[in-house]
Amino acid sequence: MLDIQLLRSNTAAVAERLAQRGYEFDTARFNELEEKRRQLQIKVEDLQATRNAVSKDIGGLRSEQKKLEKSPDYTPTIALSLVGALIGGVVAKEGSKFQAALLGAGIGAGASEIIKALNSNEPEYIVQQDGVIDALVHDGTIIVNSSKTDLEQAAADLDAVQKELDAWLLTIPNLPHESVPVGKDETENVEARKVGTPREFDFEIKDHVDLGEPLGLDFEGGAKLSGARFTVMKGQIARLHRALAQFMLDTHTLKHGYTEHYTPYIVDDTTLQGTGQLPKFAEDLFHVTRGGDESKKTQYLIPTAEVTLTNTVADSIVAGSDLPLKLTAHSPCFRSEAGAYGKDVRGLIRQHQFDKVEMVQIVHPEKSYEALEEMVGHAENILKALELPYRVITLCTGDMGFGATKTYDLEVWVPAQNTYREISSCSNCEDFQARRMKARFKDENGKNRLVHTLNGSGLAVGRTLVAVLENHQNADGSINVPAALQPYMGGVTKLEVK
Repeated sequence: MLDIQLLRSNTAAVAERLAQRGYEFDTARFNELEEKRRQLQIKVEDLQATRNAVSKDIGGLRSEQKKLEKSPDYTPTIALSLVGALIGGVVAKEGSKFQAALLGAGIGAGASEIIKALNSNEPEYIVQQDGVIDALVHDGTIIVNSSKTDLEQAAADLDAVQKELDAWLLTIPNLPHESVPVGKDETENVEARKVGTPREFDFEIKDHVDLGEPLGLDFEGGAKLSGARFTVMKGQIARLHRALAQFMLDTHTLKHGYTEHYTPYIVDDTTLQGTGQLPKFAEDLFHVTRGGDESKKTQYLIPTAEVTLTNTVADSIVAGSDLPLKLTAHSPCFRSEAGAYGKDVRGLIRQHQFDKVEMVQIVHPEKSYEALEEMVGHAENILKALELPYRVITLCTGDMGFGATKTYDLEVWVPAQNTYREISSCSNCEDFQARRMKARFKDENGKNRLVHTLNGSGLAVGRTLVAVLENHQNADGSINVPAALQPYMGGVTKLEVK
């Protein structure tokens, strides 16, 4: 979520930066809601102040009354500066009610003189008149009760406007960092570097589907069980898939300093709101309900372990000395792929369920861009170890994800497609997610500040499997197992059709 103070102080500049990523910020609507909120805030504060002042004055009048009852010769000392100003206003607005209150107290002919004295703030005369204090207290009580009703209504109106504003802010994307290239879509992304040279094959290249099916990749079995975009793996392919995930986790925990986590695969809506998937991207999620739960509360299958790892710091204050927090987890990811009809229908590239090893860092704001470069390097190390050619792409403003301020995509070479395909995306979200989650740290001055959050794939296991099969294939359909994976494969150096 964007900083509301930044929006208020520099609306035009925020709108301009959002336009760079193709988002049209409705400035007129924001100004209208802000003005409504401001006016209602003033009204609530004024009504509260009035109610408090009247209540205080009623107490003062009662005190004077008790002193008069004890000593008829007592000279009232009540300072009606506040009472006079307040009740004077009441007389102007509620004169008929005050007149009735005086009549009810048995004061008739002298009422006009009392009101005149009230308006001219003559406390001794007012308080010493029989029945006047009772009349003032009675009338003040009416005002207190009336102001309570008005206050409750104004507070309800303010709450409604604030909720409308907050709900809208949850749908507004993050601001791009100044270093991000401006562009409308993926065609204007910028290549940062290319690592490794695609292999020259002296035989006809097979894609991962043709290579994988004889080794245990079963697309028909997945479709039979769950429908399109689900896959069964068995035998050598299942083992290779598991080995990849274990190798990634070991690399990140033993070499890169991450702490391994195992987190739930089902989460509440507040968790997804914290990382930005809700409310805007509900159609991309798998919704689930719990059998036997009469509340029928909707929960969701996680689209990535980023959601759960990042939310481990939600609603908390982390000690500054504990930063950075570096978290990793291997989990299945579930995505409905809404809008992906007809795209990548063959093979493992785009699945409803796939595994991924996720990296998350929770860092000091001044360290987040340094952490982004580090995280990209961690993902690159996996690709290098697996001997896979790849390139690093800086996404332009129009192609970045909703919560990112800056994103690098890592794209691996896929020989059968003769192109690079995304295998990892590493993003700095700055304080965008932290503000939604209320995730803070205590700085060196003892002040609570929002952390910066980063996330990245380290890597998508299924797509890495695709890359390993295709880049390390042999003419006979066998697959050379990269040296880094062989310890996880029990020393197997080659997958062969049996």
